[in-house]
Order: sequence, then structure tokens, then C-alpha cells
Amino acid sequence: MGFRLRGSDGYRASSPRRRGSGCRARIRRGLFLAALALTATAHATTTHEIRPEPVQGYRYQIVTTDDSAITRRIVDDMVRRLVPVFAVFRTELAQHRRMLYVTVGPAALREVAQRRCDCVVISTFTSSQVVRSIVGTLPAARAASFTAVYAEPAPDDQLRLVALLYRRPVRVAAILGPDTAFLKPILENEHVNVLQAEPDEDINRLLGQIAQTDVLLALPDSVVYTPENFRNILLATYRHKQGVIGFSADMVKAGALATTYSEVEDINAQLAEIVAGYVAGGELPAPQFPRYFHTIVNEGVAHSLDVEVPDNVRNFARPMPAHQP
Repeated sequence: MGFRLRGSDGYRASSPRRRGSGCRARIRRGLFLAALALTATAHATTTHEIRPEPVQGYRYQIVTTDDSAITRRIVDDMVRRLVPVFAVFRTELAQHRRMLYVTVGPAALREVAQRRCDCVVISTFTSSQVVRSIVGTLPAARAASFTAVYAEPAPDDQLRLVALLYRRPVRVAAILGPDTAFLKPILENEHVNVLQAEPDEDINRLLGQIAQTDVLLALPDSVVYTPENFRNILLATYRHKQGVIGFSADMVKAGALATTYSEVEDINAQLAEIVAGYVAGGELPAPQFPRYFHTIVNEGVAHSLDVEVPDNVRNFARPMPAHQP
């Protein structure tokens, strides 16, 4: 089924929607951002090309891999934000800048990374783990033309949320797989107890090693947070009166204690800022975690863990600027 995007000059996108089956699919549907961040399955790729005017100005393409309702929402909002940005820069200099691809999800990033092009790429709605695993296979010169707004919350925002929730020194643990090991120095600098998980390692053994900590900081890692492991993690931490700080709002709805999270519009606002900086100066910033966020708390879980939730926790947020479209 095809769809036409508002604000375009007639570009069209269509591809079949993936359908899951059984418990695994239900969990993945429930954890939308986590699924986007961890799934790297190939799909038929759809490209939306936008030209503010023929020949003049920049050209950019939004690359997606499905025709789902959430993808339509993402792309519609991107188009609304990016068309005005590009329309401002219609100079001779701009015409010589490289094509800019914006990828939505890991499969789109993987597909664009395999293209041979003189282009720059901004990845969105993909975890830091997957971005690094894809871009890390590229030659250094090619990798330098990639940046990203990661899908998962910034660890420092999550740790600030922990401090607001508990209002006392607490012991925080995190379990990292091989592809999230790059976060270890950052977390250890914040006095987080970090365990390293190997592929196929027994999650219950690792959970036993952190049974004396107060909080488990969850990070999107395909070795640790598989759909099969997630239930065991929730049961074990609940039994030990540990709060789980999730990495998506739907994880909190499923039983985690709390998280900061970014809406589609928050991610796209940050993307628009990156694009505006690029078209103005020709430079890409380093990959970054979401800048704008809100907080969600599972009040029932908080009550069971005897964690009082003050209003400053519920209101913990960094909203996008009012001038954003």
C-alpha cells in the first residue's frame, strides 16, 4: 500500500509491513523504540527525495524500510521540519555540497552504508550499539561522513533521574554486551557497577552478581535485553527490590520503574538542528544522544518498591525550543 507525504513534490513510498508472531513479536511491538534500535533485519528500502526547487539548493533524502503508521508519522514530521531548513540555503555554494541522507531505523542505515556515494548520512531511531556496529565496518574517511541521533536516552540523563527518584546515594549497576562496551568508561566514571555479558551468557548468573545493588540501568543491547531475557530481568530485579531504569517508555509500561524518553518530535527537532548546522557550515557534529526528553514513571512499580515519586521526577524533562516548527 503506498502513501503520499504532505509537503512533498510527489514522491511516493511503499513497502510491505513486517508482522511478528507469538510472544516475541508482541514484546517487540510493545517496545517500539527498543525494536527499532536493536533490529537490523533488511527490508525493501524506500527513499523520499526532496528538492526545494529544481537544481538550486541542497538535496536530501529520507530513507525508510517500511510503510507502517509510525514511520509515516516520523517522515511527515521530518519533512515539515526539514523543507524550511533547506529552502533557506539556495546558494551556489550549497549546490556543491554533498547529498544528505537521513535514515530511519537500522535497516535503512545499513542499506545506505553499503551505497557508493559522495554523501553524508544522519542516522535516526537507531541505538548507539547498532550505529557503531554498522559505521565501524566502514573505512575511516567514509565513517567520518556519518553522524546520528541515537534512539536511546542519554546515560547521564538516566542517572540524573535515578538521583531525583531516590534522593540518597544508591548503588547502580549496568550489564553491557560486547557492542556496548564503549559505554563502560562513561558509566564507571559515574560510579556505576558495570558487568560485561558475553553472547549466550546466562542472564540469571549476571543478575545474581548485582543482587545487592539498588538500581539496574538498562541499555539497549541485543546480547542482554532480548525478549526472552526481559521477563527474567523484571522478575529477578523485582524480587530483589531493585528498580529498573528502562530505555523506552514502553519498557516502563511493561514493568520497569522509570525512564527518560524522547518523542518522535523531540528526535526530529534535534535532527533539524543538526541539518541546519550542516547546511550553514558544511560540518557534521559527532553522534549524540537525544537532547530533548520527558519522563515516565510506573507508579505501581514505584509503590511496590517503596519509592516515593515527587513531582520533580514526573516533571523531569528538557523540552524542545518553542521556536521549533
